[in-house]
Amino acid sequence: MRAVLTLIFFITFCFTTFCQNPLPGILPERERARIVDEILEDRIDNMLPQLMRREGIDMWVLISREYNEDPVMKTILPSTWLSARRRTMMAFYDPGEGKPIEKIAIARYDVGKLLKGNWDLDVYPDQWEALMSIIEKRNPKKIGLNTSENFGLADGLVHSEYEAFMKHLPKKYQARVVSAENLAVAWLETRTERELELYPMICRLGHTILQEGLSEMAIHPGITTTDDVVWWLRQRVTDLGLDTWFQPSVSIQRADRNNREFLRSFSKRPEDDIIRPGDLLHVDFGITYLRLNTDQQQHFYVLKPGETEVPEGLKKAFKNGNRLQDILIENFEEGRSGNEILAAALKQAANEGIQASIYTHPIGLHGHAAGPTIGLWDQQQGVKGRGGDYPLFSNTAYSIELFAASEVPEWDGKIVRIMLEEDGVFQNGKFWFLDGRQEEILTIPRGVGR
Repeated sequence: MRAVLTLIFFITFCFTTFCQNPLPGILPERERARIVDEILEDRIDNMLPQLMRREGIDMWVLISREYNEDPVMKTILPSTWLSARRRTMMAFYDPGEGKPIEKIAIARYDVGKLLKGNWDLDVYPDQWEALMSIIEKRNPKKIGLNTSENFGLADGLVHSEYEAFMKHLPKKYQARVVSAENLAVAWLETRTERELELYPMICRLGHTILQEGLSEMAIHPGITTTDDVVWWLRQRVTDLGLDTWFQPSVSIQRADRNNREFLRSFSKRPEDDIIRPGDLLHVDFGITYLRLNTDQQQHFYVLKPGETEVPEGLKKAFKNGNRLQDILIENFEEGRSGNEILAAALKQAANEGIQASIYTHPIGLHGHAAGPTIGLWDQQQGVKGRGGDYPLFSNTAYSIELFAASEVPEWDGKIVRIMLEEDGVFQNGKFWFLDGRQEEILTIPRGVGR
């Protein structure tokens, strides 16, 4: 019988997945490439000079070999470059006095339309010698390399390339070599006005797919499993020509007091939990589009026969989750560190009687992006090192990720975790959600009794 029901589900699954029309607003590949390159050109020409001057680095050098790219370099490659080629060298030089920065590729060909190739093999048969000649001609005060003990995304220069660089660098310049950690993080975390024009619709796409998957379109209570929904989401993303940067997860909290499923780690959740009436579902899902990422968590309640709305206790628990979001973003202040924001928000939540945990991270060109770490699920006393101590800057984006735990009277006082995650931007002293946030638990099916 189980096999027959599973077959019925997958026939329905295939029909709903493959017969759906593409969502509006998703561009064909060629148009995506054009937009990606437009954004990249704007970031290099208009944003990068400001960041280099802010961090006091007048020459930034990036070096990677094919298929072993520096994470930062990956974000600087044009749309038609899916990887570095052989050994790819880039140098950005700020001559000062308001002049535009020089964008140089130490290569025999241009890197797209943005970096001009500058390597004359007749003069410098060796690529390292060509790079050193560029450095000597410009005589920079500080040469930034992507090395970092604190941020993996800013530590992209591999050891062998660093050794080769220092071996070839004339001795007079070696004391001028510095870590470009802050510059690399700034490049990754700062969002331009053009990106902020596009980001809300990207988050809307993520919300739309997520809410399709957690609905009667993909779920038949008593048949569908949590893993069925996970793969429905993966397939939908693929069919739309999008990407996801992590495996989605779908989990269940139930009225049974003996079931402590909310305490399980992600790795120990059962894959084939059958979704049943009365379940509170939680989804964690994200997409990648136009090189920007989303990370979203929402809740859905499966109505029991005869029910038309979510139990009142779950509604109140959800309001506590929304209030915790408000408390956290109220404590965003430029210059404050991630640890300072975390401590202030947790103190305020405790004063308001909310049992809280906060584990918020930057988002943008990566899902778990570089920037201030505002708590980790297992480090609620603060995150040691530069991640927790890194300050909040304007024009940066975050996944507001957290949970509020509340007792639910209808579930015999069982504690339920409302685990929420929504993407937003801190700009000019204010925080705003890119596509709003979930304000109530949605039902499966939708709109019953209305």
